[in-house]
Order: sequence, then C-alpha cells, then structure tokens
Amino acid sequence: MNPADALSDVAEPVAPIPRSDDGAPVFGAPWQAQAFAMTLALQERGLFTWTEWTAMLAAEIKRAQAADDPGDGSTYYQHWLAAIERLVVDKGVIAPAHLKERRDAWGRAAHATPHGQPILLENDPHH
Repeated sequence: MNPADALSDVAEPVAPIPRSDDGAPVFGAPWQAQAFAMTLALQERGLFTWTEWTAMLAAEIKRAQAADDPGDGSTYYQHWLAAIERLVVDKGVIAPAHLKERRDAWGRAAHATPHGQPILLENDPHH
C-alpha cells in the first residue's frame, strides 16, 4: 500500500479526506496539498505512526469543535496543519517558540506580498 492510501485509510474513520468524483484528494489551496505531502514525508521518515497521526487529528478536530468550529469542512486542513504542528512540537523536532516565530514570519511575508505574487519567506520585512 502506498503512503497516501495508508494515510487515507487511517483518516477515514476520524475525518475523511475530501475527494473528487474520481477519488483523488481535493485541495482548495496549494498549502493544503503541501500539508498533506508533509504529513506523508514525516510519517515515512518515522516521526510518527499512523495511529499517532489519527489521534492527533481527532484531538485537533475535537478542540476546534469545542471552540465553535463551523463543522462544514471548510476548516479541515487547518485542523490537519494544527495536528502536524503539535506532532513536531511533541516529538521535539521544533520548539514551540521557533514554530511561532516561523508562523509569524510567514504571516508578515503574506501581508507584504503584492496580490497575485507568490508568498516567499524572503518577503518578510523582518527577514
């Protein structure tokens, strides 16, 4: 079984991956596909098991639901990204402060990037 199918199998009972009519994952934005790919890469490198991933994604969804998440699927990959971030922090890959610094840098870069241009970390005014 390929890694993408394994990921789909473990996500199905917790939060099924949005799919097109032909069964391919559907991504509303490039960052969603990148988050999906990062998850595959991190699991393939042995950072976490699919059981750990499923538990973390479920916990993130429950946390969001408790905070009045709309529950309409529009925030699915936000939960996905939050699960990745928690896993890398919990596994000691990155310190929470460094993760926050990087998130802030991307936010500044996004605000400083002209509409229609790719957002690059180099666009962060503090870079």
